[in-house]
Amino acid sequence: MTSQNLSATPLEQGHQVSFREAAWTWARVAAFSFGGPAGQIAVMHRILVEEKHWIGEERFLHALNYCMLLPGPEAHQLAVYIGWLLHRIRGGILSGTLFVLPGLVSLSLLSWIYAVFGSVGPVAAAFFGLKSAVLAVVLEAIVRVGNRALKTDAHFAIAALAFVALFFFALPFPLVILLAGLCGFVLNRMAPDALTAVVAQPRKTGAAIDDAFARAIPDHVKPSLARFALVAIVGAVVWLGPIGILVALRAKVFAEIGLFNAKMAVVTFGGAYAVLAYMAQQAVETYHWLKPSEMLVGLGFAETTPGPLISVVDFVGFLAAFRSPGALSPALAGLSGGFLAMWATFVPSFLWIFLGGPYVEALIGNKALNAALSAITAAVVGVILNLAVWLSLHTLFAVVELVHAGPLLLNVPVLASVSWPALVLSLGAVIAMLRFKTGMIKTLAACSALGVVYYFAV
Repeated sequence: MTSQNLSATPLEQGHQVSFREAAWTWARVAAFSFGGPAGQIAVMHRILVEEKHWIGEERFLHALNYCMLLPGPEAHQLAVYIGWLLHRIRGGILSGTLFVLPGLVSLSLLSWIYAVFGSVGPVAAAFFGLKSAVLAVVLEAIVRVGNRALKTDAHFAIAALAFVALFFFALPFPLVILLAGLCGFVLNRMAPDALTAVVAQPRKTGAAIDDAFARAIPDHVKPSLARFALVAIVGAVVWLGPIGILVALRAKVFAEIGLFNAKMAVVTFGGAYAVLAYMAQQAVETYHWLKPSEMLVGLGFAETTPGPLISVVDFVGFLAAFRSPGALSPALAGLSGGFLAMWATFVPSFLWIFLGGPYVEALIGNKALNAALSAITAAVVGVILNLAVWLSLHTLFAVVELVHAGPLLLNVPVLASVSWPALVLSLGAVIAMLRFKTGMIKTLAACSALGVVYYFAV
């Protein structure tokens, strides 16, 4: 991380995209980054590929594919990756920070409103409608990701097995993703046509980055062991240093927030929805920071504010610290807990890109790795389905029992505890979004309003 790496000019980079222009463009991308990872990736594609012509279609897909191999939120990592390609480390820091900043500000405000006023009748009713509608958003994500990821019978089989492993056998999430990747690697050797993958090849495309790299690969994109070691050391200190201090000070809830989100940033593969599946169950069942229904409120907030969907960690961290503030005021503790959760979650994304980016670029065209990615992407569909079923059970039923049956671990709802208003709102949201293609924000707003109407009607 030398001064040359941090302050390269457009001329040194081989393209004519200035750092100033990049800053304004990344701010624009962040402002329009609604709708979860699919929506954010679409915004980046429209602005960076189609409008600005900064990066070509194939290299964009290559970067996206490899970001999906990394633990953590792929849309944020893609922004860091492209910023890094353009302006080295400072470019990645710029794009990644601007990408999460709107979500940090808006979610902190919404979390405070929920923590302070969430139990007030009309406000609670609005949140009730919101969390019922979020189930439709998750189901739409299954359809959207499934259409993109499930191309062959092998893909469908991997997705189904991933769901069974998670929902019925409660296998560890990282193990499921690892097995999916190994399956893809083996299938590529034994039956190359079983899995298809998009493989990018470097060539001139008319895009700034592609054409510059076709002329000469810049130094920061070339693998370097010395730079790898320096980035790893500095990055680890920046990421884990504050958490280590909290552990040493025995700041219990803050240390738990930092350690949990740091661990999550390392072990959760497969994109934002896959991360949510792991985080929701851990935050609710292991740490007891919030209820399953509150997890849906946070997810609804994250869906309707700009920035990565996994910014919901701000909401989780806020509530965890707000309810155990220690010597701090609840509001200050909540804000600190939310910021700490965001720090522990997103700093590693910068680190993964700065460490692995040069090697990822060198692996363009590697068929075995792309096959493994294709299998992991298929497994993510099963992961999201597991999240949808788990959230549905805990939203639509007041009582869900955990039943052991040999190697099976089943979540069994008590049918008599069904919430009919939640069921009606959820079904209405599903029909609106999947049948009539109603926009997500309109659907969530309508269900929140209906929740308030129901509150006053009864």
